[in-house]
Amino acid sequence: MSFVEYRREGGIVRLTLARMDKLNAINREMLNEIGGHLDRAEGDEDVRVVVLHGEGRAFSAGYDLDFEDTGAGDKEARLRAELQQDFDAVMRFWDFPKPVICAVHGFCLGYAMEIAAACDMTIAAEGCRFGAPEARFGSGIVCMLLPWIIGQKHARELLLVGSDRVDATHAASIGLANRVVSPEALLDEAMATAREIALNDPVSVRLTKKAVNLGLESAGLRTALAQALDLLVEIEMTETPESMEFNRILDKDGPKAAIAWRAARLPQGAES
Repeated sequence: MSFVEYRREGGIVRLTLARMDKLNAINREMLNEIGGHLDRAEGDEDVRVVVLHGEGRAFSAGYDLDFEDTGAGDKEARLRAELQQDFDAVMRFWDFPKPVICAVHGFCLGYAMEIAAACDMTIAAEGCRFGAPEARFGSGIVCMLLPWIIGQKHARELLLVGSDRVDATHAASIGLANRVVSPEALLDEAMATAREIALNDPVSVRLTKKAVNLGLESAGLRTALAQALDLLVEIEMTETPESMEFNRILDKDGPKAAIAWRAARLPQGAES
């Protein structure tokens, strides 16, 4: 079964996330499919632009956490290898030589938001919810692009609060989305923008994208991203009594119960 559809319309490729029963939650199989489709689009000289969007009620609810680590051997080495794969999948959009427009609706959370941030443009439908709730669950984002995209203050707020309720208008105001349109107009708007880009000289477009990327990379982006990935491994490998109890409740009773348990442990009242 394919979870990602590939369709070329003239010089534009539409990549459609099609795992609707899971709100297009991204798993390893989907990442492999996306990578293969991007390879295909890159190798096709007739393709000028890629549009990424989701079928059904959401662009994507984030990374699919419904799995169990049953591998043998060094747990940290396995974790590092898996996170590196996830990191590389996000950066594939950043490094892709042709422009990628991401059209998001419904939910664009966690890992899916990282992918949207790595694309060249993001167009959001009214009612779309963005967010990076990882800190609430004792985790972190895979690819620390946000400070480079939306700035330090906005990135710190988004990541440290861990909210999953950032609306599309606010996302556009901080640079996480280019603009907001009605849900009915979302795909048409993305395709219209793609057609405008496709009319331009492809060499000029490719090298201009490369020049923009190099501007950030010369400021240390690659080094910072690698260091952040090392810290994510540390986050994931560190266990405390609080984190172990949180995860026990999370597995047994679900996220609401686990978050409520943590909130109940906070000190109450004022002290001077």
